[in-house]
Amino acid sequence: MINNLIGESAALATAVCWTITAIAFELAGKKVGSLPVNLIRLVIAFFIIGIFSYFRKGMFVATDASNELWLWLSISGIIGFVIGDLLLFQAFVVIGARLSMLIMALSPPMSALLGYFILNENLSLMNMLGMAVTIAGIAIVVLNKEKQSDQVQVSYPIKGILLAIGGAFGQALGLVLSKYGMKDYDPFLSTQIRIIAAIVGFAVLFSVLGIWPKVFSALRNKPAMLSISIGSVFGPFLGVSLSLLAIQYTTTGIAATIMSIVPILIIVPSIVIFKEKVKAKEIIGAVIAVCGVILFFAF
Repeated sequence: MINNLIGESAALATAVCWTITAIAFELAGKKVGSLPVNLIRLVIAFFIIGIFSYFRKGMFVATDASNELWLWLSISGIIGFVIGDLLLFQAFVVIGARLSMLIMALSPPMSALLGYFILNENLSLMNMLGMAVTIAGIAIVVLNKEKQSDQVQVSYPIKGILLAIGGAFGQALGLVLSKYGMKDYDPFLSTQIRIIAAIVGFAVLFSVLGIWPKVFSALRNKPAMLSISIGSVFGPFLGVSLSLLAIQYTTTGIAATIMSIVPILIIVPSIVIFKEKVKAKEIIGAVIAVCGVILFFAF
């Protein structure tokens, strides 16, 4: 019972953290681009976790982790942080954090499906119904029927929607691989290992694409750096670490379900900060999508 409460509380805190970090990174991404934001926030998070772990466990880096743990968490970091977040952060720029995080509601069902195949976790026909409801909720938001015809059109750029779907899959696979590799190891140091692998991955990518000048330019942008710093604390440091803590104390599905309320939590900040005009059907769609995730794991 206590372990379940720890896992569920950590998952709820994760949802709040991801709401804050999504807003912060959308602000930063629109100022300096999504690529520099990805790398800078990871470097900041690396040092935050290192300092935190030094005072907490006496080590700045996870020197006591096994080679197998480093391997699986590094793979998880490349998939989740480099591929998944690269797609998600670009989606923030193209369609905004609110819609991107709504589409990210697909991540919990994806996590459960992957957990079924990789971790042998249970999966039922009711889970399929939950996934269908989640997709229906997202469809309500992204699709629009023309008043003077029967044609149904996508209300937002398809590129942004596909980017967000890719981000959802990357996060789901990264989460499952994290649970497989982490086992009972410290969630904060596990996150740091994932971050180290991602930093190396981005460094290689930026060198090939010649992105470094944009990174140095972003470092001189004070408003962007403030947003990146806030996002780094609540994202790669608190958010990801708490998500690992959640799946350590409860099943991947339960943790992912609670984390999925971000599309609802982010509505008010989007209205206040970005002055978005949120339609009633978009609020209804977000609620339906989250209900689908809950249904997915209810039985």
